[in-house]
Amino acid sequence: MNVFTGDQLLSFTYIIAVVLFILAIKWLSSPTTARRGVLAGEIGAALAVGATLYNPDVTQYKWIIIALIVGAGVGIPLGMVHMTAVPQRTALSHAFGALSAAMVGIAEYYVGIPRVTRFEMGEIGLEVIIGSLTFTGSLIAAGKLQEILPQRPIVYRGQNFVSLSVLGAALVLAILLVINPNNTHLFPAMIIVALAFGVLLVTPIGGADMPTVISLLNSYAGFSAALLGFVLNSKVLVVAGALDGSSGFILSVIMCKAMNRSFTNVMFGAFGQVQAGAAAQTEQRTVRSASPEEAAGILAAADKVVIVPGYGMAVAQAQHKVRELYDSLTKKGVDVKFGIHPVAGRMPGHMNVLLAEADIPYERLLEMDAINSDLPQTDVALIIGANDVTNPAARTDASSPIYGMPILDVDKARTVMVIKRSMNPGFAGIDNPLYYFDKTLMLFGDAKGFVSDIVRELGGGSGH
Repeated sequence: MNVFTGDQLLSFTYIIAVVLFILAIKWLSSPTTARRGVLAGEIGAALAVGATLYNPDVTQYKWIIIALIVGAGVGIPLGMVHMTAVPQRTALSHAFGALSAAMVGIAEYYVGIPRVTRFEMGEIGLEVIIGSLTFTGSLIAAGKLQEILPQRPIVYRGQNFVSLSVLGAALVLAILLVINPNNTHLFPAMIIVALAFGVLLVTPIGGADMPTVISLLNSYAGFSAALLGFVLNSKVLVVAGALDGSSGFILSVIMCKAMNRSFTNVMFGAFGQVQAGAAAQTEQRTVRSASPEEAAGILAAADKVVIVPGYGMAVAQAQHKVRELYDSLTKKGVDVKFGIHPVAGRMPGHMNVLLAEADIPYERLLEMDAINSDLPQTDVALIIGANDVTNPAARTDASSPIYGMPILDVDKARTVMVIKRSMNPGFAGIDNPLYYFDKTLMLFGDAKGFVSDIVRELGGGSGH
């Protein structure tokens, strides 16, 4: 005697999958439980896919199997990228997810014509528009992160008016289709306009705002999946998409709060343009520099050291050398902590991910609010490739584009050392007065190589 009917078993499996999705998000919020969260999400996704394939409505598996093989062929290599390439890989994941949602919506429209109701057309229209703009927007973000496209904002006069007009055109086409779903000639036009808007949306955004853009695109992809769930009458897809969309949106809010900026400023402010005169200011002032030997001596004599990682550490793939530096200083009795700014790097949690990959203890990674109270009692603040998140102009210069943004108070440490390739400005395109302080020493060079030299001088590694 069967305990469950087929439909009941499907519903029960979907409920388990949804519970696992919720637990995954909860566990992913902490580094100590993140692995458990990933596993829960994977099991939940596997259950949801398996239950869907078991559904009696699925009568042919040939194209599903072909799609799975092609998807695995693309997904496995993408999953094998270096940790430093995770931001652009994440952007590509958003692109593929949004593309799949849009394509299913497109198929539902053409298969359903002429039986598509106005309400169904509204669902399909919104889902296809969001999926399409997320697809092209995510591709642009991936290109910027991979440095295939310019990382600086690409701006022009009246860009916001043009972008919003294009979005308005897509919505007008969707409304016309809702009024008469049989106007099939309008449907491709709506898709093309939505694709164009995705390009126009992300192209003007600079590298400094990529953490917020990544989380926002994740939100869009989630909402697109939720709308697709309504189109397909799939409750599990509605819930999973809503979880993804809402969590991405909340994360975007957190990112904006961390920069003390609004959504509109992030999306339409063209943040990241190089300020005129920054180069001239750099030439007019002098900086103090130090060699690896001098830096090693200062670090070895310190009692408390705070290391601040940034995108420069990610580019140089220096996280493992930073772990060697942490080990060398710890063996000498130095108290070493890491100060993590919420928007450091190119995606939310970028620095945490890289340092965790190097097996640096979680309890040594402190968020901005926690570490700032320690910095006035810190002997040395060692900045590795971080620019804007340590710029004191955010507190003192009302004319600065980052004015009001919460920063790491590294300038309150007794000594500041900055590993940087050159005096070029960061992604915000502004000069950092911290570099000209009497207490600051510039350590010019590649982050991985310079940290390796310091470790060698400390006697804790083989150097190059």
